[in-house]
Order: sequence, then structure tokens, then C-alpha cells
Amino acid sequence: MANKITPFLWFNDNAEEAIQFYSSVFKNAKTYDMTRYGDGAPFPKGTLMSATFELEGQRFMALNAGPHFKFNEAVSFYVNCATQEEVDELWEKLTANGGEPGRCGWLKDRFGLSWQIVPTVLGELLADPDARKANNVMQAMLQMDKIEIQALKQALEK
Repeated sequence: MANKITPFLWFNDNAEEAIQFYSSVFKNAKTYDMTRYGDGAPFPKGTLMSATFELEGQRFMALNAGPHFKFNEAVSFYVNCATQEEVDELWEKLTANGGEPGRCGWLKDRFGLSWQIVPTVLGELLADPDARKANNVMQAMLQMDKIEIQALKQALEK
């Protein structure tokens, strides 16, 4: 069953490449409903027009529609990670080949799409009932690009 709300991603002309890339990054990925441009279209015949794909249970739609709009940081995809290994793997894959690391777990992939790669434990540590400890975690996180769980735990105990 499709999601009630599905993020819709506008690409210039590389939606198919993006779908293949995201499907290689996330372990649970599927592609559905690929539609291709025909004769007389603004793209060469056979170019992907639109597709629905799924990453870790979240459906997305992708469209090749030209250079009119670009992604920006006002919208990002938050990925909740159970382990440091998962954070490391996703960070490495999503920043590869032209992606850009950002602060506090944020990054841009090579298509310009923003992601937040965040370990689940961050929320737990920030919610510590001791405000001083929670603030220590916040201050440590604010100094990081990729979030490091061990450093957060050490900050909690300072």
C-alpha cells in the first residue's frame, strides 16, 4: 500500500541515476512504476520521466523535468541509525562522489539532496534529566560533522 504522503523529488535529467544510487545505499530498496518519455517529449525518447521507489519502507516519487528547480537545505531526509557502523556506512556512501559533509549530522549527496544521518542515542542523551549533561552532549554534537556516538557518551559524563 502506498503512503498517504509521498515526497516528490524533481531532478533535471538524472532521476534514474539517483534512484539507482539510493537503492545501492539503503539495504531495503525497491523501484516501481517507471514511466519513460516518448517521441516529441522534452527529453530523448526512453529517458525516465517518473518513477516511484522505496527506501527502508518510505516511498518517494522522482521526476526528470529539467533544470528549473534545485534541492536546498530547507527539506532534508532524517535517517535514524541504530549503530555507529550504520552512521559511518551511510555517511560514507552519501558523501561519496561529490557529496558534501555538513555540521551536526547533515550532509548533501551528489544530487544536492540533504540528509540527516543521526544515531538514535543522540535523542536519548539530549533528553538526560541532568540539564548540564544534556548540554554537554549538545555542545559536543555542535562541533561534529558526522556524529560520533562514543564522543557523545564521553561528553555526557564530563
